Amino acid sequence: MDALNRTRVIEFVFLGLIDNWVLEIIFFMIFSVTYVLTLLGNILIVVTIVFTSRLHTPMYYFLSNLSFIDICHSSVTVPKMLEGFLLERKTISFENCIAQLFFLHLFACSEIFLLTIMAYDRYVAICTPLHYSNVMNMRVCVQLVFALWFGGTIHSLVQTFLTVRLPYCGPNIIDSYFCDVPAVIKLACTDTYLTGMLIVSNSGTISLTCFLALVTSYTVILVSLRKQSAEGRRKALSTCSAHFIVVALFFGPCIFIYTRPDTSYSIDKVVSVFYTVVTPLLNPLIYTLRNEEVKSAMKQLRQRQVAFMKSYI
Repeated sequence: MDALNRTRVIEFVFLGLIDNWVLEIIFFMIFSVTYVLTLLGNILIVVTIVFTSRLHTPMYYFLSNLSFIDICHSSVTVPKMLEGFLLERKTISFENCIAQLFFLHLFACSEIFLLTIMAYDRYVAICTPLHYSNVMNMRVCVQLVFALWFGGTIHSLVQTFLTVRLPYCGPNIIDSYFCDVPAVIKLACTDTYLTGMLIVSNSGTISLTCFLALVTSYTVILVSLRKQSAEGRRKALSTCSAHFIVVALFFGPCIFIYTRPDTSYSIDKVVSVFYTVVTPLLNPLIYTLRNEEVKSAMKQLRQRQVAFMKSYI
């Protein structure tokens, strides 16, 4: 409470991605289109899975949750970034900054846990197919989703607590386009080495542990494919390769940013754009372009929509 009472900073100022008015307008148009496509693509996946009964399986249940998280994750940072492209002075209040970093870590950590669960789901489906329906029934799936949201919430609360307990009494310039824990704690009016190490041990450990678990799962899957038929190997590789691409795109930037105590590089902004803007857009493309079931379900959903509209004309 004493640290909070000493807080004098009421807002933070973002430096943004670039300091060029012409490029800011160009980036505004590009990222506006990217954000709209991200929302439409992920909403389409959720709607398709919800309204297609044959997709009511664990794998697609997790995929719909991934799309929902991607919608939320991109919505935490992109709207503020787009606003910043149009403003000369890019500011955010202290309270909104803390809220932004809380939800950023909530959705990012939840996605890390979800990708790990999706890898486990594929491991069970491919390595022990006879036990799949018992191990991964819908009750278990719902419990796993509840657990990942609970874990994400705990992680985010810890990160937020470590941030707000510090005194902020002067510097308020953030060299980024959104509030994140490493960038914010640098502005604290006290030594943050211990806090930085705690943050790295929290975020870094989660990212690395889950990534190693994912790599282990996919390694076991690849080894087990030798016993599968040619068609079984083709289908399993198609599904797992899509999953692994998503994992690499998301975990790579997270590990790069959150496993470095009190260190920043000029490329950090580019890496941040990749996992907050680009990855949520690529996820629906990766899963739909490489998944015949989803593409077929989308086509049938479109046909049903056209038929429904014709019936009222």
